[in-house]
This record gives sequence, C-alpha cells and structure tokens, in this order.
Amino acid sequence: MLEGHTRRRVERGISRRGLLRGAGGLGLGLAVVGAASTACSRVDLGDEPDGGSLLGRLRDRGEVRIGFANEAPYSFLDKDAKLTGEASEVARTVFERLGVKRIQPVPSDFGALIPGLRAGLFDIVGAGMSITPKRCEQVLFTDPEFDAAEAFLVPRGNPKGLKTMDDVVRDQSVRLGVLLGAVELDVATKSGVPDSRITKFADQPSAFDGAKVGRVDAVALTSISLRWAVKQQPDAGLEVTEPYRPVVDGVQVTAAAGGFAVTQDQTDFVAAFDRELHKLRDSGELLALQRPFGFTETDVPAPDLTAAKVCQA
Repeated sequence: MLEGHTRRRVERGISRRGLLRGAGGLGLGLAVVGAASTACSRVDLGDEPDGGSLLGRLRDRGEVRIGFANEAPYSFLDKDAKLTGEASEVARTVFERLGVKRIQPVPSDFGALIPGLRAGLFDIVGAGMSITPKRCEQVLFTDPEFDAAEAFLVPRGNPKGLKTMDDVVRDQSVRLGVLLGAVELDVATKSGVPDSRITKFADQPSAFDGAKVGRVDAVALTSISLRWAVKQQPDAGLEVTEPYRPVVDGVQVTAAAGGFAVTQDQTDFVAAFDRELHKLRDSGELLALQRPFGFTETDVPAPDLTAAKVCQA
C-alpha cells in the first residue's frame, strides 16, 4: 500500500494515492523553511525505554519522515508535488521549533498508515487521523490538533433528508459511502447501518466520484473534509449537510478529534510535541495555520481535550 508505481482502481474512481506513490518511493524531501528553525528552543529528552529518543534521532538526521494519506485538506501533495495541508503545516511548524529542519513525505493508503508506522516506514503519521480507543491500542497519539464534527456529502437539495446517522439507519434505501479504515465506518456500524448498505472507498476522490455518479446516496466524513471537497468541485451537484456530533448508545462520540501518531514507546517525544502544539493553540497560531484549509474556530480543540481522554472514551 505504501510504495508502488502502478495505479490502483478502487470502486469507480482511480485512487489518487496510487498515482502518487512513486513520489514517495523516490524519496521526495521538502525543506522546512523559516527563521523559526534557526531560533527554535530545543527540548532535551532522555532515552526511551525501548526505542530510544525519537526526537534525538530526528535531530541527528535533520529530517522527519511523515506518513500521509494524500487526503485534503489534512496532508496532500499539491500540483507541484509539494506536501501541504493542515496537518503538514502544523507538523512543519512544530518540528521547526523542535529543531528538525526537513520533512520527507511518504504517501500511503489511509488503512496502511498504522501498519506502516509500526513497520518503520515513517517516523510519524501526519494525516488528520482520528484518535480512537482501538487505534490507541496500536499507536501513541499526540493531543488533538483539531476536533471536527461529522457531516454527509449528498446530492444538492439533500433528497433523502439526512441530518444524522440515525436517519441513515431508519431509511433502508440509503446507500452510505465511507473511507476504508476511517472512523465513520465504526460510527455507522455501531449505529446499526448494515454492511450491505455501506460502500468502502479507498480515498476521498473516489468517494466524491461515487456520490457524484449516484453510486452512493451519501458519504460520511468530517465536515472539514467535505467542505473542502465541494469547494474544489462547486459544479458537481453536491452539498454538505449541517455538522453534527454522532451519538452511539446514548453517548456522544468524539469521532473526529485528530492527532499525530508515533509508536507506543515514544512518550517523551509526544510530551515535547504536545508542549509546542499547546503553545500554538493557546496563542492562536494553530487556527492561523489551519484556516487556509477551511478550518474554523469550532474545529480548534478545547484545552481539556487530551488524547488520553479520547482514548478512554
């Protein structure tokens, strides 16, 4: 799923990630620019119990390998094959301040990000990945960089009248699209949507195409992602429903609090990363980095929303 040079067809669309895998295989590296890299404060970390100090190794190497899923607006390659997006810009700023000057993007299918991280194919996952208890059993997350509500991508006019996942459950004619490995699949399943009515897409472009041609009646994803998708194709005849917070078994689900992920032995690294992330959030710089990608004040996580809390939800 990570390194390949062939296109892969998923559902109706062609996976944009498959088309771009070669860039990762060629070792595409991006220089992190800005005066902050020369004036950043360095955090001294002790050795980790198992994996050693990740930050120390990154500083020695002068580079961090970031696994991403080519999903706008989180982390994606622009028309010049440069890594951009909300997560990549946040990561670039934090790593500048931690003394790591270069980013090497490594493209991956979303569902292979955690396996790829654990296999050592990259150092950190920076893909707007939602923090979930299940994922917390496999990787260590930073505190959330955003806390997004959910929504549906539907034909203009919302003919099925969808507002929440409960509407999808009730209307047995609704065919729902989700991204393979994304949290929306768990929300749909736990809410009672049968697998026979769920179509799994490998990426946002193919899911968008599925909705555009009527292969599915709705695509469930964060309101952030869907707003971005519609903005890129305003004439596609699609719209985004009002954001909502999923409720499963009477409990509101924190479905889209996203963070960066590393291997579970890197507690010191996460502590250092979180300190810089909190400074960005508290100063307002975080939203300034996110706003060009469609994020709003409502998407900034509250100070008391930590990865530990979301992992235990």
